[in-house]
Amino acid sequence: MIKKYKILSKFIKDISSETADLETYLFVKDRISKYKLGIEINSKVLKKKVVEIHTVLKFEDKEDVKKKSYFEIDFVTIVKVDDEVEDKKELEKILLCDVQVEISKYIEQTFLNILHDSGYPGFDFEKKLDFEKLYNQRSN
Repeated sequence: MIKKYKILSKFIKDISSETADLETYLFVKDRISKYKLGIEINSKVLKKKVVEIHTVLKFEDKEDVKKKSYFEIDFVTIVKVDDEVEDKKELEKILLCDVQVEISKYIEQTFLNILHDSGYPGFDFEKKLDFEKLYNQRSN
């Protein structure tokens, strides 16, 4: 497959690791395997064929408990899409799938570093980020 885009830049726009106190930390340490990863992808056109993509990962406890930690990263990728890309579906696949697949290892490792540096050193995600699968599920 020929890439029809070029990544011009990528950076962390915002990072958050929130744990209120020692009691919360100890509670979360025993529950962190119950936390769920949420992914949001938003984009906006900066100028003709240049797009800013925000890939936001949120890792949180969805259950109704008082003691929680919260982890989030907003990762920005600036992409130049080739001039011949005109089809909306093709552009959507580039932004939601192809670019995400290309940056996924970096985002995942950065996010795991945040968790490890926040006091959860042995943690790893059960499933790796699979943006191709997510895109295909969304398209069907």
